[in-house]
Formats: sequence, structure tokens, C-alpha cells
Amino acid sequence: MSKTITLRLKENVYKIFVEAARAENRSISNLIETAALYKVREQQFVDDAEMAGILADENLVARLRQGSKEATERKGRFVE
Repeated sequence: MSKTITLRLKENVYKIFVEAARAENRSISNLIETAALYKVREQQFVDDAEMAGILADENLVARLRQGSKEATERKGRFVE
């Protein structure tokens, strides 16, 4: 079920959204929803180049493996 939210925008920002939505022949709501989802997903996952950098760092990979092992064994202290 879809939800309705209220979004307060400055006039100049609103105009940017209107122009972008018109250029893509879609509603402002759809434009904002799509852009927000893209941004959230972009922050949740790493791209291929970033993952290659992570995997190339042997010290980091070893620390991640050790942390995963300790979490599985429920060792350590969780901080909130």
C-alpha cells in the first residue's frame, strides 16, 4: 500500500524537480521516489572498484574474518 508524505522544498529546488520531471515525462513524485531509492541503494552497497580495493587489503580482510568469527561465537561486547 502506498503512503503519502509531505515534503517541504525551497522554491528553487522545487523548480529543479519540476524541470527534471518534465524532461523525463513523469511526475515529480515518481522522480523524487526514484532518486531517493537510487541514493539509498548506492550507499548500502559498494561498487566493483570499491570491493576490489577492500579485497586487496589483506589486513582488512583478515580483521573482517576475525570479527565475523567472533560474532558467530558471540564473543566480545556489542556497543549500541
